[in-house]
Amino acid sequence: MPEIVTLCPLCNSDRSRLFDQRTFRGQTVANRLCKNCGLVYQSPHMTSEEADTFYAAEYRRMYQGSEGPSDKDLAVQRARAAALLAFARRHIMLVTRHLDIGCSAGLLLQKIAEGYHCQPVGVEPGEAYRAHARGQGLTVHASLEELEKKEKALFDLISLAHVLEHLPDPATYLARLREALLAPGGWLLLEVPNLYAHDSFETAHLLSFSAHTLARTVKKAGFDIIRMEAHGRPRSEFIPYYLTLLARPRTDASRIPRLYPEKLVALKRRFGLLSRRILSRLFPNKTWIELS
Repeated sequence: MPEIVTLCPLCNSDRSRLFDQRTFRGQTVANRLCKNCGLVYQSPHMTSEEADTFYAAEYRRMYQGSEGPSDKDLAVQRARAAALLAFARRHIMLVTRHLDIGCSAGLLLQKIAEGYHCQPVGVEPGEAYRAHARGQGLTVHASLEELEKKEKALFDLISLAHVLEHLPDPATYLARLREALLAPGGWLLLEVPNLYAHDSFETAHLLSFSAHTLARTVKKAGFDIIRMEAHGRPRSEFIPYYLTLLARPRTDASRIPRLYPEKLVALKRRFGLLSRRILSRLFPNKTWIELS
């Protein structure tokens, strides 16, 4: 049975309202808006047991019709990996060990390894994608728990590209990474869909982040933000579909900076999607770039 979320995953408030309800690939998806902090989150959503089964085998079939990577999917991952490497290299000079969580076919691991000559390690719950990545010679674990049993050395870069929106409690998850796996002074690299430009509301997306709520999540987990950017790479020259962020552990992780609630969330989303529609009509070849 689906799980009803009674408390906001970010601020634990029980004050929320229905924000959006739609059918996504035959399934009803309802999202709520926290009246206290402004986070948009899915409720009801899959239980943890249902999610484990879903990501092991069903997720890829739902989204692309096959369990293993298609040529189109690999092209998208390749372009995204190049964009993420370019973003990271503006700020990070040295990486010796890189952990990519939700590493999919392993293309970001390969691209970071090429750019920094570092040791790549991944986590990928999808069986077919994990097998593909291992076939490329990469070390890829099925879960974070498996990785923690087998990997003893810390990582100076941990990335989660289009993963955070799939997690029911992202701040706690990021804090766990900071405490157990990230080297002191290491880097956290994140990318998520942007609530104010991306369609966002999908079965697998438990959370929909704005720049404000993403920043609040990362700071709650004990990090300081070094750089955050809204952009469309590699899909668009004009539409900021994505939010990419670099952060480092805060010296006093127990001190959470005060962040004010986000206001006018519904109005900002309507304005963002309207802008997207207008630009898409004016510049169709630049607002959504086909990758193959």
